[in-house]
Amino acid sequence: MGLIHPKEPGLPAGFVVGTAASAYPTEGGADLGGRGASLWDAYGAFPGRISDGSSGRSAIDHFHHWPADLDLLTDLGAQAYRFSLSWPRVQPGGSGPGNRAGIDFYDRLIDRLLQAGIAPFVGLQHADMPIEVMERGGWLTRDTAIVFADYAAVAAAAFGDRVAGWTTLDEPLVQMAYGYAIGIDAPGLTLLGGAFQATHHQLLAHGLAVRVLRDGATGAVGIVNQHTIVDPLSQRGHDLAAARFYDAYHNQQFADPVLLGRYPTTVLSMPGAETEVIFTGDLDIISAPLDFYGVNYAHPTTVAAAPDNSSVPFSLEVDDGLPLTAAGWPISPPSLTRLLVELSARYPALPPIYVTGVGAAFADPPAAPDADELLDADRIAYLDAHLEAIDAAVAAGCDVRGYFHYGLLDAWEWAEGFTRKFGLVKVDPDTLERSPRASYGHFRELIRRRGDPGSRQGA
Repeated sequence: MGLIHPKEPGLPAGFVVGTAASAYPTEGGADLGGRGASLWDAYGAFPGRISDGSSGRSAIDHFHHWPADLDLLTDLGAQAYRFSLSWPRVQPGGSGPGNRAGIDFYDRLIDRLLQAGIAPFVGLQHADMPIEVMERGGWLTRDTAIVFADYAAVAAAAFGDRVAGWTTLDEPLVQMAYGYAIGIDAPGLTLLGGAFQATHHQLLAHGLAVRVLRDGATGAVGIVNQHTIVDPLSQRGHDLAAARFYDAYHNQQFADPVLLGRYPTTVLSMPGAETEVIFTGDLDIISAPLDFYGVNYAHPTTVAAAPDNSSVPFSLEVDDGLPLTAAGWPISPPSLTRLLVELSARYPALPPIYVTGVGAAFADPPAAPDADELLDADRIAYLDAHLEAIDAAVAAGCDVRGYFHYGLLDAWEWAEGFTRKFGLVKVDPDTLERSPRASYGHFRELIRRRGDPGSRQGA
């Protein structure tokens, strides 16, 4: 599959470097190829839900531009490509047989990747639920875990002989917290602690899908969780307590059941958490052994205690000592090293790690024809520093097998629309023209040098 064999001390042979993408923010083609309606189609149609008023129904039209997009990926030298399937494209309505036209779309994509020597890492879904499933309760109902397993069987039958790595869920924390607890993403519910139902049913779906993929597909099987380093704003007792709670909520709520077979007691005791949704045997299903564990990382988090009358027992603060991305995210590459080391320490049976999504949004500065490399200096510096952070974690003993940069292309960023630019390749949302940034060429050179057995240079 064209895996890297680096010369740098500490990095394992076969370390994989690629890029990551998700179906809804990239594909478009909402009314084409037999695709059914998505939850995000409905949510995005409500006025004021998307910051710039744009629509993910067209996104960046990867549905039509995928051959050129894969040419960019191939020219980059990527060894792997991590992308999600659109559930309503593969199985419109969330039940019944697969949609032949949708399956054909992914067949062509996967076959082209394999022809280019790029390993497909396929996610079953990333927040892209058929609207009919949401109308029956979405992740608030146990039945959704059952129908998700049926969908996993459709995907395994269609693509199971060609996928190098499967991920069952992508960032279930974000879907639960933003979508069900505080309502800034689809489906826009504000259940606070009551959103624990969405936690458990997502994780049950994960466990059931693992069984299906083991039976019906080849390739490694894992999950992608979003993680952060959590620090208190101060050493005062109330801030320390708030930070401990947030660490359990953000990190342990989704990792502990998968890797330890139990929920943290802090999460189970949240006001509104309906723990009766946990049936006997569920945690055995959820904690089935995995081949790898995917870690998405955005930034460290500083937590303070919330005012006494707040319905949320913490507030998220910005560390004034750190630089920020255009999205307002603090930049701290050492926090990624610390995160990987702490995960490895907390979970002794942790399977090999893939860093499955790291990236940052930066604004494009005014053109400077005589200083092309400076046009993308922030993104280049961010990329270099976070690759160095992964190297440091490997040197510290963490079993990290690969890195997927987010993303190859600018995309439609959920509720933020087109306002955030993460891509190594700039995409004009009006013309859909793709224009590689300086970071694209820089990453290409890093990949080439890492794969050059005669060079000790690299990220």
